Amino acid sequence: MEATREAIAQAWRLVASFDPELREIVGLSLGVSCAAVLAAVLVGLPFGAWLALRRFPGRRALIVLVESMMGLPPVVVGLVVYLALARDGPFGGLGWLFSPAAMVIAQFLVVLPIVTALTRQAMTDLWEEYGEQLRSLGVSRNRAIPTLLRDGRPRLVTAVLAGFGRAIGEVGAVLIVGGNISHVTRVMTTSIALETQKGDLELALALGIVLIAIAIGVNLIANLMRLRGASA
Repeated sequence: MEATREAIAQAWRLVASFDPELREIVGLSLGVSCAAVLAAVLVGLPFGAWLALRRFPGRRALIVLVESMMGLPPVVVGLVVYLALARDGPFGGLGWLFSPAAMVIAQFLVVLPIVTALTRQAMTDLWEEYGEQLRSLGVSRNRAIPTLLRDGRPRLVTAVLAGFGRAIGEVGAVLIVGGNISHVTRVMTTSIALETQKGDLELALALGIVLIAIAIGVNLIANLMRLRGASA
């Protein structure tokens, strides 16, 4: 018990002093996750809006596919990316395996269905609320997309934050394609797993504290945006 208390106290000291190793790991984690989420937003927002407002053969099947991919095991995503970036894979010549770039790709594929599906649902709800009014003004479904994206910002921010929360807590996919290499691809989740196995509970706990703080912050912002949208 005494050893546990000492480990917790040391973990807080590492957080308070923002230990260089801790800072490096947290910085890489945020960089990789932010890059993956940004890419997912650039693709997922317009794609989700298009799915919500366009009518075409196979649309329902595509929606089911996107929503099903929200539950796709991240380790499977990591395996697919690994095979694609491996030396004898189709993109092996890029030399991206076991690099932050590979981790961004893996997290992008994990987050994209989440952003797309939540955006589609938000845009569908907005069209049900404002569609009749927009049609009376002569605005088609295609022309309504920018307007609904702008007016639905609080709901869309929630979708983005949900994607970020999923990305920052990812471990399976990034471990497969990143390799958890010290000073190269070691992020918070993989470091926690490694340090716990090594018995270095101080660093593992410190990273856990930071990760929990980020998760609470993301959820707080999402709830504030949701309340703001409800009161608007």
